[in-house]
Amino acid sequence: MRLFPLAIAIALAGAGSLANAQQVDISKLDAGMPAPRTQVLVLGSAHLSGMPKDFKAESLQPVLDRLAAYRPDIITIESLPGEQCDLIARHPAIYSPKDIGPYCRSTAAAKAATGLDVPAAIAEQKTLLKHWPQNPTAAQRRHLASVFLAAGDDPSAVVQWLQLSKAERRSGDGIDGELAKKLDTLTTRNNENYLVAAALAARLGLQRLYSTDDHTGDNIEIDDEAAYEKAIMAAWGTASKEALQARERQDALAKSDDMLTLYRFVNQPGYQHLAIDADFGGALRDPSPQHFGRLYVAGWETRNLRMVANIRAAFAYHPGARVLSIVGSSHKPWFDTFLGQMQGVDIVDAETVLK
Repeated sequence: MRLFPLAIAIALAGAGSLANAQQVDISKLDAGMPAPRTQVLVLGSAHLSGMPKDFKAESLQPVLDRLAAYRPDIITIESLPGEQCDLIARHPAIYSPKDIGPYCRSTAAAKAATGLDVPAAIAEQKTLLKHWPQNPTAAQRRHLASVFLAAGDDPSAVVQWLQLSKAERRSGDGIDGELAKKLDTLTTRNNENYLVAAALAARLGLQRLYSTDDHTGDNIEIDDEAAYEKAIMAAWGTASKEALQARERQDALAKSDDMLTLYRFVNQPGYQHLAIDADFGGALRDPSPQHFGRLYVAGWETRNLRMVANIRAAFAYHPGARVLSIVGSSHKPWFDTFLGQMQGVDIVDAETVLK
């Protein structure tokens, strides 16, 4: 059988690529793009749920002031969307309710008050936001808050609740007494999704947050969970002296009232490098024959890839938007790297914003 020269060249090129893959450079694909570039700020956050009991939410004001000056149009958070929680609930054989269930919020009370299950609430939410007035009434905000709760999107419900006067934060329009009490409680919960993201969104007049967390890719099945846990703990035990000192510094700042210094610290590249090397670098050096460390990192990277995809989707129809992604600080290096590869996207320096 005769092969034409072009076919031979293609075959040889393919064979060579197995040993030395040639990648197509797409880093300048957007060079001639007329649309405005999107600015993305990834804010690494300490998880405020772990703060001391005497933590004062007011200490976050300097952080909020600097984020407000950045003027984001879209804010994404590390929270499971109701749509994914609905998916998880429908497929317990694939997604372990024990492992993932705690990340989901119950919508039972909101369904009882509104008559909407999660899919119906998501559809109603999209319709309301599509026709949302420039100056909504208190009744409209209460109704949208109730729909967000039924959709499993508590943080966005709080965004609406915070834009009501205290007198209007009451029952009515889909909000019953139980839901009103829940929303009041959430506004003060030690959680960056509420104290930072929702507070900032309400301050800027935004209507919602975008929940972009994902746990569909890190539900790895482990036959010997005890051995897996032992291997990962041993890997973490190899952290360098510098990494341990950095963690001690973070813990000390968490116990202070200086949240601005804490956020500046955990967003420094030096801290980030030490933290992820102690965690994921240590896991990759795990010598277990089952390669438990590799499984751990595989789940972590899959989760980050899917989270970044959700963030990308959040601003897909908003060229030139200013995006703020608030996420646990360990995610930041992956987010900056993956989002920085997206077309028409510039990564904003968090240290500059927090100055």
